[in-house]
Amino acid sequence: MIVIGAGLAGSEAAYFLASHGVEVTLVDMKPNKFTPAHSSPLFCELVCSNSLKGDDPFSNACGLLKEEMRRLGSVTMQAASVSRVPAGGALAVDREKFSAFVTEKLRTMSNISFLSREECELPEEGIVATGPLTSGPLLEAIKQRYGGNLSFFDASAPIVSGESIDFSEAFTQDRYGRGDGDYVNCPMTKEEYEAFVEALLSAERATLHEFEKGEIFEGCMPIEVMASRGKDTLRFGTFKPVGLRDENGNRPYAVLQLRRENGAGTSYNLVGCQTNLKFPEQKRVFSMIPALKNAEFLRYGVMHRNAFLNAPYVLRADFSARDNSSLFFAGQMTGVEGYVESAMSGLLCGIHAWRRMQGKEPIVPPETTVMGALSRYIATQNEDFEPMNANYGLLSGFETVRDKKERRRLLAERSYEEIERFKEEIFG
Repeated sequence: MIVIGAGLAGSEAAYFLASHGVEVTLVDMKPNKFTPAHSSPLFCELVCSNSLKGDDPFSNACGLLKEEMRRLGSVTMQAASVSRVPAGGALAVDREKFSAFVTEKLRTMSNISFLSREECELPEEGIVATGPLTSGPLLEAIKQRYGGNLSFFDASAPIVSGESIDFSEAFTQDRYGRGDGDYVNCPMTKEEYEAFVEALLSAERATLHEFEKGEIFEGCMPIEVMASRGKDTLRFGTFKPVGLRDENGNRPYAVLQLRRENGAGTSYNLVGCQTNLKFPEQKRVFSMIPALKNAEFLRYGVMHRNAFLNAPYVLRADFSARDNSSLFFAGQMTGVEGYVESAMSGLLCGIHAWRRMQGKEPIVPPETTVMGALSRYIATQNEDFEPMNANYGLLSGFETVRDKKERRRLLAERSYEEIERFKEEIFG
């Protein structure tokens, strides 16, 4: 079985198939060629952030999705467990350790062979998991076959050196006291915040003319675009001070949070600060935040065009192509949004392809699970189709339960039961 792409989705698919006795050829153009967003030769590279979002299944749908995947043997969940770094209620990882773990797992499997080449044609049988930055020749082959490709812009946030943060102007605390003070909070007064927003709005952008096309995906909105919606937009969103108190017990006017990029705490991500500002402008504007006045930028934020299939017209709920049941697509190009969701689609593609090879029909997880709900979302007709991440809105049931926490607990417990049934049905 050929798997094209060794990102989160492709790695999950290859690992599952190889673990169940299938001879796998894993094809990736790295290290001979890299996309504009990739730089590591390792598999399963995390590009935009080191956060896999919330980990509590009773309060966060992505946390529930993670638990579903763990129960099915997900290799990315194994990697996250051994590479985890403090991040309050979120699951954040050391990028290099995360990728190294998956790479080592795959490299040591005797029934996986590896090819480093740029794939230019669609196979008639296999799994395509080349991501939203699929290289030109293969993307063109996909367009020619399926047409109607949609696209959007994706952005990443800057990363600063931990030793360059002025901790006398910051405090460590997790929102609402969750976690062990894993986030560094950079408070701003009203005057500092308004000056920052003004500078943000007037700063020079790298590709300003592209934004006018209205193709920016809401899930990765650049901070400067968010700020343009109103001077208080950031203060009620990315920079909200709710649930945070400084050492004097006061709630700041606005707060930028920093999250560890690695276990040693030598680098920090500017949470929610995806941006397309020119590099010198990022240095100038973000250094206006008191705690970052001497910040050393290890990586500047970047923006690039992502592409995804018009999945409801191209894919079935088992992620196979409507015109070829032996060809599967996985990852963000299918219209699932986020690291974990992408890995999930790869895991499911591996399961579905494995059943096809056994002469059995694929079984889609129940719609009462996050895995099943997302599977059905990408295959349901929708004139305004956009990428979707894990969220409780995808799950129905217990509508009469008014307490949100209780309802989510009930949804999670039902999901556990359904995933176990699915697992039994798949593996016997």
